[in-house]
Amino acid sequence: MKHTLNGRTEQELLWYQRRQFLSAAAAWTAAGGFSAAYAQQRSNIVELVGDAQLNGARLLPGQTIQTGDELTTGPGTTLVFVIGNASFKVRQNTRMAVERGSSLWSVSILRLLTGGVASVWGKGTNRQIVTPTMTAGIRGTGVYTESFGKENVRSYFCNCYGTVDLSSGDDKLKSQADYHQAFWADSQPKEGRYLSAAAAINHADEELEMLARLVGQRTAWQAMGKKGVKDGRGYMEEKPGQLHPAQAPQR
Repeated sequence: MKHTLNGRTEQELLWYQRRQFLSAAAAWTAAGGFSAAYAQQRSNIVELVGDAQLNGARLLPGQTIQTGDELTTGPGTTLVFVIGNASFKVRQNTRMAVERGSSLWSVSILRLLTGGVASVWGKGTNRQIVTPTMTAGIRGTGVYTESFGKENVRSYFCNCYGTVDLSSGDDKLKSQADYHQAFWADSQPKEGRYLSAAAAINHADEELEMLARLVGQRTAWQAMGKKGVKDGRGYMEEKPGQLHPAQAPQR
């Protein structure tokens, strides 16, 4: 399947096809997922390929990632893990942290400093994804988030399905999507807006489907049995008068 890429490689998006990962994912699911791993004191890392750091020290496949931890991935690294009812695929060259929620195994904030991460979240409240230019309040959803640049920083956020409350600068809006509603969040307003419409880039449907499976879920398009046009607008079917939320008239 062809993907729209911006600074990423096709190989990064095709991690879910690797035989080693498919075997690890099947074993994770068959063993009972996160609840069984927690009860049996097993690692919650589904797969680690390459070099990553956990709180400044080298991350090993048998370790456990918990809330309060900081993660950094190196070039060519693949890291997939699960905390509670949320699953994460961390891209190479990424720096992020998972902050504690109501319990040690409940993520309140995914703080993305650089790089990219795909994630699927089960139902819950008071959870956010935070980048240098954006805050996303999430419920049960699947999303892809990426942070670009060092000086003129901008963030990319795709609400792949679900409901998300987005804010950047003075802009606030609600995103409701069945199939990939994408945004740019800029450090300085462009044409008067911090949040603007974006195309669907740097992530694949199958990535979200695999992450959903790791936490016993299905994506919106799997549940509906169909897919829309992956143009970043977020709608399964085009209807007259539909606007991307970032293109709607400002109040």
